[in-house]
Parts: sequence; C-alpha cells; structure tokens
Amino acid sequence: MNKIYYLSTCDTCKRIISDLELKEQGFVFQDIKTEKITAAQLDEMKIAAGSYEALFSRIARKYKELGLGEKYLTESDYKKFILEEYTFLKRPVIFIGKKVFVGNSKTVIADAKAELGK
Repeated sequence: MNKIYYLSTCDTCKRIISDLELKEQGFVFQDIKTEKITAAQLDEMKIAAGSYEALFSRIARKYKELGLGEKYLTESDYKKFILEEYTFLKRPVIFIGKKVFVGNSKTVIADAKAELGK
C-alpha cells in the first residue's frame, strides 16, 4: 500500500505531495494532527526505517522547550515522544510499497521520486 503520513498545515509537506503527484497516484493520506498515529503504525515505520530515532524530528519546537538536546534518549524514549506529540515525527513519512522515505531532505525526496518512476 502507498501511504503518506504528513501534516496538512505544513507547506513543505504540501509542496512534496504536489511535486510527487501523490494525490493522482492513489496514495492513502493520514494527517497526523487530526488522525494520530497508532503504536502499531509507528512500529511499522520503525521496522521499515530501522529505528525510532530515524523517525524523530530534532527540529520540533518542543525538542528545545523540553531540553531534549541535553538528555540521553533511548529508542523507547523516541517512541514515547512521537506517540505523545505528533510534531516529533519527522515529516513526511512516505511508504511506496514496502519502502519508506522519511523526512524532506532533497536526497530523500529524489529517492522517492525515482521509486515512483518520475
């Protein structure tokens, strides 16, 4: 199944969805603000990405507010924070078949585009 976990208020997510033409390709969309990710969904992401840390956003405002940069975080900490607060999920998370593309770096988006044959 092709699916994207994104934030509908995020201009970067909107641009990526448009650039990759995901709506035209029948992707399942999940706005993580209005439809929270479940532990099972996060576990699926973790298996595909290799770790919860790979899914964790260090640029979220709450990261600084909570002083997480000064703390040692474990995999269970990353999981807990992502499930508690949607802003800790690095966005977007795009599943194309069994492959996952996490974040919005140029390399990640270029790889997703190549996977889609664009």
